[in-house]
Amino acid sequence: MKILVLNAGSSSIKFQLFDMDEHDVIAGGLAEKIGETAGAITYRTIKNGSENHTMKEHIVIKDHQAGLSRISELLLDPEKGALEDANQLQAVGHRVVHGAELFSEPAEVTEQVMKDLKKISFLAPLHNPANLKGIEIAKQVFPNAKQVAVFDTAFHQTLPPHAYRFSIPKNYYEEHGLRVYGFHGTSHAYVSRTSAEYLGKELHTFNAITVHLGNGCSMAAVKEGKSVDVSMGLTPLGGLIMGTRSGDVDPSLLLFMSDNLGLSSSEIDKTLNKESGLKGLTGDNDLRNILERYQHQEEDAQLAISMYAYRIKKYVGAYIAALGKVDALIFTAGVGENSALIRALVCENMENLGIKMDKEQNEKVAKETRVLSDTSSNVKILVVPTNEELEIAVQTMQFL
Repeated sequence: MKILVLNAGSSSIKFQLFDMDEHDVIAGGLAEKIGETAGAITYRTIKNGSENHTMKEHIVIKDHQAGLSRISELLLDPEKGALEDANQLQAVGHRVVHGAELFSEPAEVTEQVMKDLKKISFLAPLHNPANLKGIEIAKQVFPNAKQVAVFDTAFHQTLPPHAYRFSIPKNYYEEHGLRVYGFHGTSHAYVSRTSAEYLGKELHTFNAITVHLGNGCSMAAVKEGKSVDVSMGLTPLGGLIMGTRSGDVDPSLLLFMSDNLGLSSSEIDKTLNKESGLKGLTGDNDLRNILERYQHQEEDAQLAISMYAYRIKKYVGAYIAALGKVDALIFTAGVGENSALIRALVCENMENLGIKMDKEQNEKVAKETRVLSDTSSNVKILVVPTNEELEIAVQTMQFL
């Protein structure tokens, strides 16, 4: 079975083509700077686990329609394509950021599903409209393939009411759906399942804290294989300090910014989503640059890294209290997989909570799943490379 996974953003389309008989990626790439004057498409084919062909073309990509059309041309190219014809593609799995309470599992995209997704787009105005645009165009470009939506929020639909409700008048929840939804669900689901398999545990008995650290960051408390708490809330803004997002703040801060500083709601939204987090603290949202400044004792970088790790550490403690028994603390995504310093700072002085890191193992660089904890640690510390695209492909195949 051949499944194409699409992750359509406001100005980009990430794509991967899977041969699900072997769970292998056979092609993939990125269309970026859509709608700008200098766009680009990166495309590669993969054979026997190694890149077989790689190209990057700099072209103007007028809109998502043009981007997906070019992607389909590359996939069907007689010499460099990974598909002999369009009918070889059985399904397209779409990442959809927000499914609200309507979707707790993948769904085939019907007219009614599209109406429902448009109805809840206000909950993720930066993400869902782009995801929907990708679906609409994929239906035109690949008319014979099943279109399946896979939701970032679905994994967290197992949260109990005491974890997902806000302590505000209940009509805001009942009439408007204002509650905790959580995000990065495909990543949290993938690394939870992968970690349980790696440790030889049944998923339904597995308790873990999953730490997804990229430009966007979130954590989940996973009990018996199911999400029971998550750091992000109604939107992807809450919880941890991120590249450009503030994470948790006192709600009165928003009122102060409006009443005393004269900022509009859109200005506040822009400040908290695009100008805060690491960027607000240091002027840079690339953690690699900030870590370099940290090593040179640069004051802003020192403070930002301390705050970043401290916020994660607080959530670890909270989730240990929520779960009771914890089998594993799992780091994943770009920062979680690659920054030994961040992992060390998070796990520092956590021995009383059963978490003890092997410093030598933590410093090693590797791309596979591995254990970083000391043999005396009650909680296994793992690094698990996430694979959200594969998770979407697996969920799409299981749905079909």
